[in-house]
Amino acid sequence: MGYLQNLHQHTCYCDGKNTPEEVVQEALKRNFKSIGFSGHSHMSFSDAPAMNPEKLALYKADIARLQEKYGEQIDIFCGLEEDMLSKSDLSGFDYVIGSCHFLLQGDEYIDFDRDAATVAQIIQKNFGGDGMAYAKAYYAQLATLPEFGKFDIVGHFDLITKHCETTDFFDLESKEYRYAALEAMEALAGKIPYFEVNTGAIARGYRTTAYPMPWFIKEFKRLGFGVIISSDCHDKNFLDCYFREAEQLLLDCGYREKFVLTKNGFMPVGLEKA
Repeated sequence: MGYLQNLHQHTCYCDGKNTPEEVVQEALKRNFKSIGFSGHSHMSFSDAPAMNPEKLALYKADIARLQEKYGEQIDIFCGLEEDMLSKSDLSGFDYVIGSCHFLLQGDEYIDFDRDAATVAQIIQKNFGGDGMAYAKAYYAQLATLPEFGKFDIVGHFDLITKHCETTDFFDLESKEYRYAALEAMEALAGKIPYFEVNTGAIARGYRTTAYPMPWFIKEFKRLGFGVIISSDCHDKNFLDCYFREAEQLLLDCGYREKFVLTKNGFMPVGLEKA
């Protein structure tokens, strides 16, 4: 296929399997034009694998070393996936992905990006068994993402649908659900320029389709968002997982171009049919 790039890439500095150099070498084997690293931001309220200040310094130094070593073969970018509640210093990165992995209720940080059984427990405990209330709380919080920093990309917009192919936590087709999501999109429009078609849940066996669902992609287009394709990669073997199908999905939803990050900023590139 055409211009290959992945900007949502995790490594051994957080919860990924590989070193950054192993990822770069794999990207070269697969004829990638560029690669971006987006380690998880430090979360003082969680023990989830992420980059504390010491790891972050090592991460930045390692990416800089690779830029020097491989710079004539491939463009390498140093980014961050910032959980919106992390409150990190977002300066000094080539790009930042803004994501929501935790819900804040009072003083409780709820880690909902878990297995289906844990999500069911969260819905029962924190939302009285009401899955739609859970979905609404997620989108209401996600709508405030721009208040937490300057982000380039909205990460896995409908992450709460991770298990919805196997478990009916809420009705994806209902007007109530779609309206809650649409309100969040409208709140982000004009403030964060890009969203991602994220294939990571396919690689990890949770879903057979990418985030977000097609109806959402069409609404993102209507609202003027640009789009990138990412694999939310935690294992170099899935670096370009489902990319060709993702391009076709975007074409089917009315997009004709994706955006890629270059040394001159984000640039549009035409989509190719699968």
